[in-house]
Amino acid sequence: MKSDTQLQQDILAELDWEPSVDAAQIGVEVNDGVVTLAGHVSSFAEKWDAERAAQRVNGVKALAVEIDVKLPGDSKRNDSDIARTAENALDWMTYIPSESVKVMVEGGYITLSGEVDWEYQREAVTGRVRHLMGVTGVSDHIVVKPKVSLRAVKSDIEAALRRRAHADAGQIAVGVNGSEVTLTGTVHTWAERDLAKHAAWGTPGVNKVVDNIAISF
Repeated sequence: MKSDTQLQQDILAELDWEPSVDAAQIGVEVNDGVVTLAGHVSSFAEKWDAERAAQRVNGVKALAVEIDVKLPGDSKRNDSDIARTAENALDWMTYIPSESVKVMVEGGYITLSGEVDWEYQREAVTGRVRHLMGVTGVSDHIVVKPKVSLRAVKSDIEAALRRRAHADAGQIAVGVNGSEVTLTGTVHTWAERDLAKHAAWGTPGVNKVVDNIAISF
């Protein structure tokens, strides 16, 4: 098991390795495997990439993000411009049903709402607006609506986990209550936990995934 000092060094190295992040502007503190990122970045996309970089490091038990987004002068835009750009960006996404997602902007912070058929559509929408100029944050309230019967959803997810998670598949239990799936058990890395969640979200009809998977080192 890594010491807090080693974990801090590994995260700093990962941030420095990530080309989309200015690592010099981000500080890292570690206490019993719980990581805190603090500092200032010039875009919300950079803040997101810093979070993902920290999560890639083996040994991170939990992550607190205290990074501020401070837009440079040439990146600042008013809310109406951001909302108009976001709506235009979504209109160009051929696999998102027209007018299925609503956009609200306040102080550069985008709130998304509405319904889509699949989790990958929800992720694509948030990913598209996250990188728009002037955005300081994104709140995702999009719902994945049930599409088919969930009678066989448990076996489908377990089969997907066996295909994708290899040895750890047997350590993950799947519970189904209506259109809600609960994952419990242990894995060894954040990546394996994300893989399990992705398998659950990739099943038709699932509109909520409760992640109770623990990371064991």
